[in-house]
Amino acid sequence: MNQLDALKQLTTVVADTGDFNQIAAFSPRDATTNPSLILKAVQKPEYAHLLKDAVAKYGAQGLDEVMNRLLVSFGCEILKHIPGRVSTEVDARLSFDTEATVTRARRIIDLYQGEGVHIDRVLIKIASTWEGIQAAARLERDGIHTNLTLLFSFAQAVACGQAKVQLISPFVGRIYDWYKKNAGASWDEAAMAGANDPGVKSVRAIYNFYKKHGIATEVMGASFRNVGQITALAGCDLLTISPDLLAQLAASEAPLAKALDAGAAKAMDIPFVTYDEAGFRFAMNEDAMATEKLAEGIRAFVVDTIKLEGMMR
Repeated sequence: MNQLDALKQLTTVVADTGDFNQIAAFSPRDATTNPSLILKAVQKPEYAHLLKDAVAKYGAQGLDEVMNRLLVSFGCEILKHIPGRVSTEVDARLSFDTEATVTRARRIIDLYQGEGVHIDRVLIKIASTWEGIQAAARLERDGIHTNLTLLFSFAQAVACGQAKVQLISPFVGRIYDWYKKNAGASWDEAAMAGANDPGVKSVRAIYNFYKKHGIATEVMGASFRNVGQITALAGCDLLTISPDLLAQLAASEAPLAKALDAGAAKAMDIPFVTYDEAGFRFAMNEDAMATEKLAEGIRAFVVDTIKLEGMMR
C-alpha cells in the first residue's frame, strides 16, 4: 500500500487545486480552491474558456458578478470529479466586513443552487479575522457551511469553534515558513521536522483541544511544504494537499503511522478557553507570527483577485 492509500484510511484527503483535470488521478473526497489557484488555472489553455465564458455572459453585470460566476464554474467542474465538497473563497477584500462577507457568501450559494448543486456540497472560505468568524457564525445558523482559512493561531481556532463553523484550515507550511525565516542561520531543519515542525505542533494543539472538549468543527491541515508535515498529521480530520505532494505520497511505500488520535486527546489535561472580541484581538496582537501571516495572506489573495479582475476587463 502506498502512503496516499494508507493516509486515506486515517484521514479524509482533500485536493488543494483549481486544476480539476488533475483531481481524478488521486481520488480525494473534497477539494479546495483559492484566488491564487484559480488565477494559476485560468492561465492554462484548457481552462481559459471558463474565464472567457464568464466575461461574455456576465460582463455587463460588473466584476463582482463575473468573479462569482467564474468561481462557481470552477467549483461545479471540480464537483464532477469528487464525491464530497468544494471550498469556494469570498473576496479577501471583504475580510474585515462582516455584512459584505455574508452577502457575498449567500450570492455564491445561490449561484451553486442555480446550477443544481446541493448546499451541503459547498464550503464558503472566509479569512479567520474576527469579522470573518462572526460572518461564518451567521452563515452557519442559516445552514451555509464555512471553511475558515488563513488560520495561524490557537486563538483563531478557539473563536471558530465558538462560532460553530464547519471546518478550519490551519496553514502548516506558512507557520513553518515564518519560524524558519525568523530563525535564520540557526534553523535546524532536521531538528524541526515531523512532530517538531512548528506548523505541525500548531495543528496538533488545535486538534487535541477540539477533541478534548467535544468541539464539532473539523480540522483540515493545509498549506504543506513537504510530505513529512503531512505524515506527521496522519489522523487529522482532513488534510488538503497539492497535486505535487499527492503524487509524492502515491509514489512512496514507506510505512505510515497514526499521529493524531481523538481518543487520546480526550484523556489529556487541556483547559477550556473562550475569547470575546477584546480577548481575541489581544491574543492575536501577542502572536507576531499569526498577525503577520494573516495580514500577508489577505494581501496576497487580494493581489491575485485584482489580477483575475484585470483579465476580465
